[in-house]
Amino acid sequence: MAAREPQQAQPPSGSAESDAAGGYEAVAPHWFYCKVTDGRERWTPFSAQDSARLEEAHGAGKDKEDVIVPTSGGRYDVHLKKRQRVAVYWEEEVSEVRRCTWFYKGDKDNKYIPYSETFSEELEEAYMTAVTQDEWKKKLESPSREIIILHNPKLMVHYHPAATSDEWGSTPTEQGRPRTVKRGVENIAAEIPNGEPLQIDHLVFVVHGIGPACDIRFRSIVQCVNDFRSVSLSMLQAHFKRAQEQQHIGRVEFLPVNWHSSLHSTGVDVDLERITLPSINRLRHFINDTILDVFFYNSSTYCQTIVDTVASEMNRLYQLFLQRNPLFKGGVSIAGHSLGSLILFDLLTNQKAAPEEDEHKEGARTAASNRGVEDVKEMLKELELWEYWEVFEKEKMDGQALFLCTEANLKEMGIPLGPRMKILHYISSKRETQDQSAAAPQHKGCRSPSQHSPGHTDDGRNCQYRDIGLGQVSANYPQLNYKPSIFFAFGSPIGMFLTVRGVKRINPNYSLPTCKGFFNIFHPFDPVAYRIEPMIVPDVEFEPMLLPHHKGRKRMHLELKEGLTRMSVDLKNNLLGSLRVAWQSFTRAPLPALEAASTEGEAEAEASTEKQPDTKAEEPPPAVKEEVSPINVGRLNGGNRIDYVLQEKPIESFNEYLFALQGHLCYWESEDTVLLVLKEIYQTQGITLDQPLPGSQ
Repeated sequence: MAAREPQQAQPPSGSAESDAAGGYEAVAPHWFYCKVTDGRERWTPFSAQDSARLEEAHGAGKDKEDVIVPTSGGRYDVHLKKRQRVAVYWEEEVSEVRRCTWFYKGDKDNKYIPYSETFSEELEEAYMTAVTQDEWKKKLESPSREIIILHNPKLMVHYHPAATSDEWGSTPTEQGRPRTVKRGVENIAAEIPNGEPLQIDHLVFVVHGIGPACDIRFRSIVQCVNDFRSVSLSMLQAHFKRAQEQQHIGRVEFLPVNWHSSLHSTGVDVDLERITLPSINRLRHFINDTILDVFFYNSSTYCQTIVDTVASEMNRLYQLFLQRNPLFKGGVSIAGHSLGSLILFDLLTNQKAAPEEDEHKEGARTAASNRGVEDVKEMLKELELWEYWEVFEKEKMDGQALFLCTEANLKEMGIPLGPRMKILHYISSKRETQDQSAAAPQHKGCRSPSQHSPGHTDDGRNCQYRDIGLGQVSANYPQLNYKPSIFFAFGSPIGMFLTVRGVKRINPNYSLPTCKGFFNIFHPFDPVAYRIEPMIVPDVEFEPMLLPHHKGRKRMHLELKEGLTRMSVDLKNNLLGSLRVAWQSFTRAPLPALEAASTEGEAEAEASTEKQPDTKAEEPPPAVKEEVSPINVGRLNGGNRIDYVLQEKPIESFNEYLFALQGHLCYWESEDTVLLVLKEIYQTQGITLDQPLPGSQ
């Protein structure tokens, strides 16, 4: 999307109409920066607002001193005097910055390349002379001895210098193919972004998975998060337009967290290189650089390095962000991809709740104890033994302690034989009632959370709950300087690692100590992703929540697939019913008239019996019923659903194995993933989508 607001205030100065009138207008400059990728330079324009800010500082003469101008949403600083663009939050090579007015077309990719500022001034002076005095065919020689000829306002060419010259010399037209020269950024069709909103509503830290590359194009976490941020800006414009127009929201900032370089700078690569076999060198190097990160995390030595790096980096970025944005009042969330999500999950499970939260929990325990005392009072009133209340109060007996009492305990308290028998019979009858309710199958096969305490453990041979931190690598997990609002896991193996560690079930009452939200987002073909909800509700089979398409409907091939499935089920049921009736009509023997009435009654009974399976078969599958009815998935995400599955693309449905790797690396440019993240973040601020998407909560 091109945005040329600074240039629209004046007509293109390179147009033939303005020059024919004899009027000269100064060219409108635009600021560019140079990115070097694989040895190739690529000049990229700053956004319209960043370029205007840089031009304002330049016009005020601030380039004579080392003035720093923040650009790209505050993630890069431009040192105006040095003409350098420097990354703020992460390490990156310094980029050259240039105030551009004149451009020439490159040889390789036909992209326009700006001339140096000094030579651009010479070109502009020659152009001004040609326009005012109507003297064209101007010839200029660049510092690299290249020839530029200004034929007329519409035709200006750039010639390469001759490699060799004979005694007769050479003319410019004999020096290779000429290249087009353009004056002003409005004439080179450059895509200039509008820029980002200055207001930041929320901050999200993104932690990468194994290896230095994060997608199928082997790009770094910084580049992938840049894509994620760009998609979020487009999703805000498409789905939060009303809130943007009312200036209720700005944008969400995403900052990458890199731990791989710190891990591999410990000298472990040298040790690995010493023991690595020389054969299949590239494959072994790839394994050492990526796959082994999983084993490093399961090593107590390197696990400590990883969690220290992730926590300290997020704390550092948070403090630096607050320094640069002192008016920021929004919340903070965290997101992790692949192994990065497991690192964050382990960090979050080992965070310590704030003292006020501990006091709240203590108050809840006190309230529960008070309720237990009330249970004892009700029991004594029911048994007409209120005169013994002072004895129970003296011994500090509550409901739980009462159920642990034996006859010897009551005798020791001084309770006579008759009242003792009444109390013991009351306890026995209550136990039988609880055992029956526990043995009875409950709704959706889920046990009541009240039957198990959050910290209850077992020997692993039954389905009761074990500590969520069971089997974690022994490490000293650092504390974060903030409480994350939401934790997003992309393509996460958390469920698999918990199972391998020995955690069979997650207590429905369990929640992360400092984070109330948890979303597990995955592609259906992602080979690394695992679900979380079946560990909380293991007795019920139900599908994950299908993420709605960002355009507001299911993908066409999924709707077609579901329609064909329903049609085939209906045809099958109707065909089987018809065949069954036909077979019975052929095999039924003729009976006497006296037995006709009974035969008709039996036939009706048979028909009703035969219709029952057909009727059941036409009902929706159990998974669909579970999807419609609410499912209690515990408190890990505040009672809301946790597992969310993306819709595969039509081409991906042809061969799921072929797109398995792409499925694990697709999240950075997934509009559906980004939209869910934005929806949940802004929902905490009371801001909703312009139009709710079908199938969303």
